[in-house]
Amino acid sequence: MSMSLISKGTYSYWLLFTYTIFTSHLCNGFYLPGSYMHTYSTRDEIFAKVNSLTSIETELPFSYYSLPYCTPPGGIKKSAENLGELLMGDQIDNSPYRFRMNINESIFLCTTHPLTEHEVKLLKQRTRDLYQVNMILDNLPAMRFANQNGNKVQWTGFPIGYTPPNSDNDYIINHLKFKVYVHEYEGTSAQIFGTGEEGMGVISSTNDEKKASGYEIVGFEVFPCSVKYDEKMSKLHQYDDVASMDCPMEIEKLQVIREQERVSFTYEVEFIKSDIKWPSRWDAYLKMEGSRVHWFSILNSLMVIVFLAGIVFVIFLRTVRRDLTRYEDLDKESQAQMNEELSGWKLVVGDVFREPTNSKLLCVMIGTGIQITGMAFVTIVFAALGFMSPASRGMLLTGMIVLYLFLGTGAGYSGVYLWRVIKSTSDGWRGVSWSISCFFPGIVFIILTILNFILWGSNSTGAIPISLYFILFSLWFCISVPLTLLGGYLATRPDPLTYPVRTNQIAREIPERKYPSWLLVLGAGTLPFGTLFIELFFILSSIWLGRFYYVFGFLLVVLLLLVVVCAEVAVVLTYMHLCVEDWGWWWKAFFASGSVSVYVFLYSINYLVFELQSLSGPVSAILYLGYSLIIAVAILLSTGTVGFVTSFYFVHYLFSSVKID
Repeated sequence: MSMSLISKGTYSYWLLFTYTIFTSHLCNGFYLPGSYMHTYSTRDEIFAKVNSLTSIETELPFSYYSLPYCTPPGGIKKSAENLGELLMGDQIDNSPYRFRMNINESIFLCTTHPLTEHEVKLLKQRTRDLYQVNMILDNLPAMRFANQNGNKVQWTGFPIGYTPPNSDNDYIINHLKFKVYVHEYEGTSAQIFGTGEEGMGVISSTNDEKKASGYEIVGFEVFPCSVKYDEKMSKLHQYDDVASMDCPMEIEKLQVIREQERVSFTYEVEFIKSDIKWPSRWDAYLKMEGSRVHWFSILNSLMVIVFLAGIVFVIFLRTVRRDLTRYEDLDKESQAQMNEELSGWKLVVGDVFREPTNSKLLCVMIGTGIQITGMAFVTIVFAALGFMSPASRGMLLTGMIVLYLFLGTGAGYSGVYLWRVIKSTSDGWRGVSWSISCFFPGIVFIILTILNFILWGSNSTGAIPISLYFILFSLWFCISVPLTLLGGYLATRPDPLTYPVRTNQIAREIPERKYPSWLLVLGAGTLPFGTLFIELFFILSSIWLGRFYYVFGFLLVVLLLLVVVCAEVAVVLTYMHLCVEDWGWWWKAFFASGSVSVYVFLYSINYLVFELQSLSGPVSAILYLGYSLIIAVAILLSTGTVGFVTSFYFVHYLFSSVKID
């Protein structure tokens, strides 16, 4: 299937292209995907923002202001959030933390009212669950360095409190020492256009001799402390100056969490000039750890591919070619005699294209698999090219949803086309299209609704609000469903692929086996899983341990290798089944490569048991398993589709080479 891309407006496009080149030469502009540079002058005010409180122990995000923290002078205001941020449970609010460019100062924020029993209980629970405060300045997360087993470990955010070993008391973090790294910008007169911190930025310069200067924020570090203040602090006002101090080490000087205790919050700011330039400021967050492990994963996958490719070539170049040559050189009588004497794939020529059981479900799963595979490939390519910067929170998930919606046309076309090939008629294409549009989204909505009730019961910001449910349903039924139906309609126009051989009216009996065929199919998934499991560890760590994942170049290579391995495994198993006169290859080809999802889900359980040992409570475990199940179903549909499509064309090519009277 192909579409012509030539239109009568070619001249207009060339004119637009020439104009773009000309204007870009005049303004020397450039585009920064995901964020834009913001320069500040000395004494300019910058306010930090706060995201949801998060913990690797519970995986339940909560609002920052669910705890008795100081509020901004103008009240709490939520920042605009995209679809991905809302689904991830992010809730970004303004904060009272004020920074004045290049002004080192120590500031008082507020003193709380006497803590109530409920607030004390909540603070203690959040502290012992290792909840972190996630602060953002100029779109940079606060970074913290800590010593762990003699090694310097980098974290984002800082803890709510501290619980000393062998102690029943908890101590709140109420004093923060900030280090803001700035780079002095000097250049030609510049204009900066933007739509927000996550918007588009274009910096354009003119040919004037004027020079512009300012400071760019290129680093944001925090060192948290707990300090017990005296009653004099309650008489101060917000943003009053206080004396700078060192973090106390004695437990008696720490601020304990208990009823009727009043907590004073303060912070210090130190601006430090840095040679780091603005485009490189995310390098500290995206340091690629374990690059040798990634390369080992790729080399391991290549070895598996070469091994399987060798088997495939031996089968096709020696066995299949030899069998075809012998079969075609015989006359009809000899062929009949040979059919009686020999066994193998040649004997199922009249049954190999017999309609499989649950053919409609197979078409639905193949169409959905095409949609998911296309979404994953395009998303990873764009991420590898740098168009989905971590500075744009939620953009990766938003991009995946948008791509999935618009790839509904390809899903409907693929599923209905396969339906027409199997049935030799277009009757029922609407039912197939509707099923494709509702199959995977329906599974996801059922799982998410169950998890959402759990999150609602926990008062977590990770719960999807009702308004977002209506938005998702609108996107589903107003974009995805119509496009899927359009794709299904387009698939009814061309002539379907015809089988190279006729199907007998009476089905041939499949010989009994010493072992069940599903055992071989299930074992085949180990080879694709071998190419995936190392990268899977880093992906799970980024999702559940709050780490940045930005090695999409490696992930793209692993995805391509996975596709090749799935195709080879499915072809080899299909040939093995045909050789034992098993003509029911349709579903076996799908699950031969799709069975990798079983191992992915089992590995997720292994990761939960051995890597997320600190995960506490059944609620957290249910959330983890629910999201892991969604990922496993998506992998099943995607890899199964790759294996089935490859096997279908292999079988079609194989039997189109056989001469049948």
